[in-house]
Amino acid sequence: MKILVILPNWLGDALMATPALEALCSVYPDAELTLVGSYVSIEALKYHPRCVRHYVDETKKGGNRFANTYRFAKELGVHDMAITFRNQVHSSLLLFWSGTPLTAGRRSWHSRLLLTHSINPSHPSHLVEQYRDISQSLSPIPLVIGNLNLHIPPHRYNRPMLGINPGATYGSAKRWYPEKFAEVARAYSDKYEIILFGGPNEVGMANDIESRLNGIKVTNLAGKTSIQELCSFIGGLDLFITNDSGPMHVAAAYQVPTVAIFGPTRHAETSQWMNEKSYIVRHEMKCAPCMKRECPLGHHECMKSIEPEEVIEAVKNLTYNTLKQGRPQ
Repeated sequence: MKILVILPNWLGDALMATPALEALCSVYPDAELTLVGSYVSIEALKYHPRCVRHYVDETKKGGNRFANTYRFAKELGVHDMAITFRNQVHSSLLLFWSGTPLTAGRRSWHSRLLLTHSINPSHPSHLVEQYRDISQSLSPIPLVIGNLNLHIPPHRYNRPMLGINPGATYGSAKRWYPEKFAEVARAYSDKYEIILFGGPNEVGMANDIESRLNGIKVTNLAGKTSIQELCSFIGGLDLFITNDSGPMHVAAAYQVPTVAIFGPTRHAETSQWMNEKSYIVRHEMKCAPCMKRECPLGHHECMKSIEPEEVIEAVKNLTYNTLKQGRPQ
């Protein structure tokens, strides 16, 4: 069974598609996956044992994208079935032009025209469940979804490690403040060694936090890791403090105890999936969730109003409950 999969562009969204992928692989034990996605999503998911081919989608680069998409579809060739987790016309066209007889995607004007199954997921629901609903159209039996899944071994540290992730690729509205992250890190520096994460565009924030932790041992990995290394290093942590971001979902895949700080996004839709060792810090506000990259009102109160003491208290509650769950009954 050859299955063509168009992955979401963002790291976190790609990880939230993995329960649906695993469910399809359970229904079709002989599945051979062809994965298409952004560089980030492919680097994270190409290690799946059922992945036989993987491609970074470069149809945007050079020339006419419609022509590029047509040529790419012919290169991919016919599969037994195909699914796109992106809601864009070029992804629908890619599946259509591949000649694959059974295709599925989220309902839209283009998926209705171009795909055999145009699915409207149930709402409100978590994004993992929405991806399951789209995938269900390719299965003759109900799909059972489990945890997020990464096939990258976690790093093994020789001491307790606290990871701090101050960035969020989507935009500044999702980012808490470096000085507040630093205050939380300092509060737990006697129990954990601190490790900072971030992409190439988030080095400044990580450096800011590091400068505020003078005298404390800090490993700053911002801008220094591959996607594989990022996943592995997060996977071995004892505690993770992060904004709503791709690395937050990486931590969920490894069941890392996590405190996640939410502001402008829908926590019920994109919070950590099936990680019982997870705690959300957020404030109810009339203007949230706005889902904007930058605060449209200019005050950023959804994040600015969250104080370090709240996150410190959340860590206390999380670690207490984690220890309690770990005790023999």
